[in-house]
Amino acid sequence: MKYYSTNNHKHQVGLSEAVIKGLAPDNGLYMPERIPVLPNDLIEKMSEMSFREIGYAVIGALFSEDLTEKQIHELVNHTLSFDAPIVEVEEDVYSLELFHGPTLAFKDVGARFCSKLMSMLVEDKSKTLRVLVATSGDTGSAVANGFLGVPGVEVIILFPKGKVSKLQEKQFTTLGQNITALEVEGVFDDCQTLVKQAFLDRELNEKLMLTSANSINIARWIPQSLYYFYAFSRLPKTSKKVAFAVPSGNFGNIGAGVLAQQMGLPIAQFVAATNVNKVVPEYLHGSPFKAMPSIPTVSNSMDVGNPSNFPRLLALYEGDENRLRENVKGYFYTDEQTVEGIQAIQPKGYILDPHGAVGYLGLKDFMAENPGYVGVFLETAHPGKFRDVVEEALGEKLVLPERLAAFLQGEKQVIPMGKGFDEFKGFLEGLD
Repeated sequence: MKYYSTNNHKHQVGLSEAVIKGLAPDNGLYMPERIPVLPNDLIEKMSEMSFREIGYAVIGALFSEDLTEKQIHELVNHTLSFDAPIVEVEEDVYSLELFHGPTLAFKDVGARFCSKLMSMLVEDKSKTLRVLVATSGDTGSAVANGFLGVPGVEVIILFPKGKVSKLQEKQFTTLGQNITALEVEGVFDDCQTLVKQAFLDRELNEKLMLTSANSINIARWIPQSLYYFYAFSRLPKTSKKVAFAVPSGNFGNIGAGVLAQQMGLPIAQFVAATNVNKVVPEYLHGSPFKAMPSIPTVSNSMDVGNPSNFPRLLALYEGDENRLRENVKGYFYTDEQTVEGIQAIQPKGYILDPHGAVGYLGLKDFMAENPGYVGVFLETAHPGKFRDVVEEALGEKLVLPERLAAFLQGEKQVIPMGKGFDEFKGFLEGLD
């Protein structure tokens, strides 16, 4: 399988280069040259298969030309070490709970897959692989914990000062070992820009072996398709069409859902739900795509004004904007509406985090406008990760899972960093 750049279809590389480089030299994102379609009977049988068995089938279809069956099983077994249950919260509305992994966020799936695959593909074991990660919250914790202690790998996490929840911050600033956290004077988009600039700097890349574990990397992006297959397989059999609502920031997660759909999964509709960083919902309503400065919100992991994965989403539709707009509907919500969403679902015996609340609101609005659907919204993080917001919304204390509470005991270790590239480049050069 070859992987092409979204900026130049003729630029194609193999799996190893796509994963280790992360970003194409022309600043494009890598995409598989073709998307395999799974047989209908296999998709129908998935209701009888385990999460891992589904993983073997899906990852096998995508990677069997480059990995052995044993490697595929090792990769999937390492990645899917926890469940992702669907929970009915009201009639025809289900929550896909993606917070049962080590850092209690959906990004645990992609981060674990990415760390394992990179360790399989790195050929020069004598050279340190440096993983650069920009985070608005959950990516940092998932990647840091996914790569913690992996020999020959050093992770450098850039996060915006004061714009990440305290608990999220503790999950990647207290680990030490091979994890370094840079606290950037800026917003998430500044962090993301620094990472991209580093990949495009020829001088840096001649000295250092750099890669990314953000969702711009196919090794982070592709495995997220697995839980769409699993969730669909666990829905009660119905004649109604199925819609998935995805709280969206960088738009990798919903892109992975579209990948699953194009592999044959019969999802009828996607809902892209954002906070007031509404670049893509406005585009989906007919406006030109126009990046904007990010705005801080209570759903901070979605505070992205220039979503990196948008070119990948467009590439999945072969550049056909009409098809994209037909298949993906966009909605956005204010902080006040997000809080109201958390409050509205509480009487049903369910507690949402702010991102799940945005997904829930998007799904409800879509279903109100389009009767006859069964809907699944993605609950992307445990509400305890956003305890301050959720406790204030509900007027009650949350009991944190032991795994989350343990992170709070660690001591924060960060290096302050401006948002200018020269300072960041100097820091990286000092590592060699």
